[in-house]
Amino acid sequence: MDLVGACRAFVSVSERGSFTVGAAAARMSQPVASRRVAALEERFGEPLFERTSRRAVLTPFGRDLLPTARQLVRAADVLLHEAEAVRHKPWRLAVPGICSTAALARLVADARGQGITLDLRVEGPARRRELVDSQQVRAALLAVPADEASWSVPLGLATARDPGVQRVYVETLRLRRGSQGPARRIWIQPEDDVPHIRDPLTRLRDALGLRPAQLVAAEQLTMAAADVLCGDDLLLCSRAQAAELGLIWRPVGELTIDRGFALGAAADGNPRHLQARLGGAIARCLGADSRATAAGGAT
Repeated sequence: MDLVGACRAFVSVSERGSFTVGAAAARMSQPVASRRVAALEERFGEPLFERTSRRAVLTPFGRDLLPTARQLVRAADVLLHEAEAVRHKPWRLAVPGICSTAALARLVADARGQGITLDLRVEGPARRRELVDSQQVRAALLAVPADEASWSVPLGLATARDPGVQRVYVETLRLRRGSQGPARRIWIQPEDDVPHIRDPLTRLRDALGLRPAQLVAAEQLTMAAADVLCGDDLLLCSRAQAAELGLIWRPVGELTIDRGFALGAAADGNPRHLQARLGGAIARCLGADSRATAAGGAT
């Protein structure tokens, strides 16, 4: 038996003195209201209304139960209101700065289509983790190794001029005897200045005998991209970023590098529901291959 629905019918009918009017006020049909009141009476083993009157007149038993029934209906209404408020509570989500304005706007729009309100914070990888750990955001797209990721983005090297090869080998940046001009550099943008991306490149640099200064962690993507655009340097980035910057992108010859992202939630959040409903939209925003296994997470 739907106890709340039955009590709602009982209260509404008793307040209006009519099954027809009370049922309409409770937004149910008169037969439904009658069945619910009858179910209550059967459950309690006592009549709630006098059956000899043309009006809905409470019995002494019904009058005694009415205050408690009202409390139950009011409590149910408060619960429903709170549930609706919580359901529409904005998800403050920390996202990486690699996402374009258009991609972020599409993510927010896709979320609204799923009944989810997003409040985005664009931050670097370290700051995103700080925000979720300190519960300043409900969730964050955290930078993680590719084997721990729900979404991964292949990285390569981008240049201003066509390198004339299908893959760029870092070994070709090594200065030879008699080489003219400055050594070419690989710029690592802030989003990729994390151990699982930076360290393999550092080890490769050292193994190939490149100079330490040939692998540079940039403070800003804009300045790094400017150096690449006006010279022979290379930018570690995704294919989509290269296209946006007007650069030519190639995979790295010696190793595979991927940005990895996983959804982390603060203590009061549940990322599964967010990932299940927005996994595909997040993948599109990141320009990623989605490996989210939750329903709706795959693209």
